[in-house]
Amino acid sequence: MTNHRSVRVAEEIKREIAQMIRDDLKDPRLKGLISVTHVEVTNDLRYAKIFVSMYSQENDEKSAFKALEKASGYLRSELAKRLQLRYTPELIFKFDDSIQYGDKINKIISNINKSEKAEDEND
Repeated sequence: MTNHRSVRVAEEIKREIAQMIRDDLKDPRLKGLISVTHVEVTNDLRYAKIFVSMYSQENDEKSAFKALEKASGYLRSELAKRLQLRYTPELIFKFDDSIQYGDKINKIISNINKSEKAEDEND
């Protein structure tokens, strides 16, 4: 059974962290499209896993992820100011590669469709 409070808190954290990354962080390593895809909060609201997806060059993703991890203290303190919680959860950033995975699957499917069309035209 899911804890409805932790789900609501996770959605608020997702919204606030996404806004802070977009508006407040001025780190030059944070280039490209960065989006918070999902947040999981433990039932005691002590830890929050923040799944982040980045759409940029391969080496930029690693440096951007390091910048987010370095800014986690700042993000946590700002989150404490914005949300009225007894304990502000510790932020744990995880890389979410679902967008890249979906893009890879789409490319494979389009290549299969192109090869099938080429075979149909040759017959």
